[in-house]
Amino acid sequence: MKDLLEFIVKSLVDDPIQVQVSEAQSGYTVLLELRVAPEDMGRVIGKGGRVINSIRTLLRLAAAREGRRVEVELA
Repeated sequence: MKDLLEFIVKSLVDDPIQVQVSEAQSGYTVLLELRVAPEDMGRVIGKGGRVINSIRTLLRLAAAREGRRVEVELA
C-alpha cells in the first residue's frame, strides 16, 4: 500500500523528494500518513478534494483485494 501511494503522489507533485509516507498497522487496518511540500498540497488535494478522494478510492480497492482496510491521512 505504501509503495502504491508513494508512486501515485510522486507522479502528481513538482517536488517528489519531499513526499513522505508513514505506515501504521492495527489488525486488518493500515493507516497511511502522507506528507508533501506545502506548495504541492493543492495538487494532491485537488479541486473540492477530488484528487485525494480518488487516491483513497484506489487504495481502498487495492486493500480490499488483500482483505484489509486502508485509511489515508494528509498531514
